[in-house]
Amino acid sequence: MPGNPSKLSNTEREARMKEKLDKAESIESLDEMNDEYYEHLTNLMLQQADSELAGGFGYVPWIMKAPTTEEMLVVSNIVRDEVRHARAMYRLLEDAQFGVDDWVEEMDFTFRVDDSKFLGDKRAASDKRVNIFYYPIESWADFVMFNFLMDRGAGHQLEDVKVSSYGPWRREIDRIFKEEKTHIAHGDYWVKKLALDPQTKPEIQSALDRWWPRVMSIFGRPGSRKNKRYRELGLKKRDNDDVRQTFAAEVRERTDAWGLTIPQWIPDWQKVPEDSVIPG
Repeated sequence: MPGNPSKLSNTEREARMKEKLDKAESIESLDEMNDEYYEHLTNLMLQQADSELAGGFGYVPWIMKAPTTEEMLVVSNIVRDEVRHARAMYRLLEDAQFGVDDWVEEMDFTFRVDDSKFLGDKRAASDKRVNIFYYPIESWADFVMFNFLMDRGAGHQLEDVKVSSYGPWRREIDRIFKEEKTHIAHGDYWVKKLALDPQTKPEIQSALDRWWPRVMSIFGRPGSRKNKRYRELGLKKRDNDDVRQTFAAEVRERTDAWGLTIPQWIPDWQKVPEDSVIPG
């Protein structure tokens, strides 16, 4: 990833950045951020851009496979939204002198892992998408559970961007966030509908069992040093685990009301490595 292309020295830019951050003012240009800020900012924006694009590509088959013509239109609108969100984020990266076209051409955003593979908090390729976008969507129940969980999880993460120290990103998120809410509402409607029908409840419960550990892994490890630095630079406002627990409480309120059971989830960082277990 290229460094900050500003003509000013890193020391000069750092002084400008510190003055802005100390006054709780927005960073608006490359001349107002040091190399570290630039690297963290472009990494976070690229994660969002790649996730939006990979998500849109993953939804495309469900335009044709949707259960009704009305839903075909709904899904096509969701795809359009996701690709538009990706383009908005890539435009911000272009403004930051990042080589977007070369990056997108190099990556395969249609790539998916085998559905039986569990990635935990690891990526499966060299793009920057949130790793839940490496899993395939195999059924309508999968699709609406993805809306219900992942779009909601992304919404909770974007809440931090709404107060980001980088002004152009913060303003763009206000527009994106409104559309993401409609995707969440679509998931809520369908998960509730399928959960309250005895004939379809087992299928949607199975989808919840499958996607829950995947979505809980997207938020990152608690107490992460990188997350702490993001917060110090004003790029995030909460620890990873605070976002995860807020998200989980909101989901649990709904699943409890609809008679669904949240499966147990043990984070990777709490699991005991097999070679450390002493045989009995």
